Amino acid sequence: MTWKPNATVAVVVQHDDHFLMVEERSNGRVVLNQPAGHIERSESVFEAARREALEETGYDVELTGFLGLYILRSAANGLTYHRCCFIGEARRHVTDALDDDILAAHWLTWQDLMEQKDKLRSPLVLQCIEDFRNGRNLPLDVVREL
Repeated sequence: MTWKPNATVAVVVQHDDHFLMVEERSNGRVVLNQPAGHIERSESVFEAARREALEETGYDVELTGFLGLYILRSAANGLTYHRCCFIGEARRHVTDALDDDILAAHWLTWQDLMEQKDKLRSPLVLQCIEDFRNGRNLPLDVVREL
């Protein structure tokens, strides 16, 4: 059997002291995550990140930077996830219609997230925000799609 990682994207969006987060159902739990999801066939990572942000939060998000590639080998399901995480700015709220698994979009402070740490979908959620808070911000052109 050929091993293949799951290719995903996520976007860290901050406005003032708040981060745009989604409350969603995952494996029977209600969890918090950045706007994130799988890359669809024939879709660039940039398109996927903008699409996931819109579908999960209702916001049109402009990508402004790249945080990095995050790899998670999940003990829960045995899968490996490769997450391309971007930095974005919420330009405007476009719709209230969200993906079926999304319960709500929230603007949460760092303190809010720390108080709900047990609800984070995976360790990647906190790591991406910590890297952002520590000033990591790579130019978008470090990602090349040919």
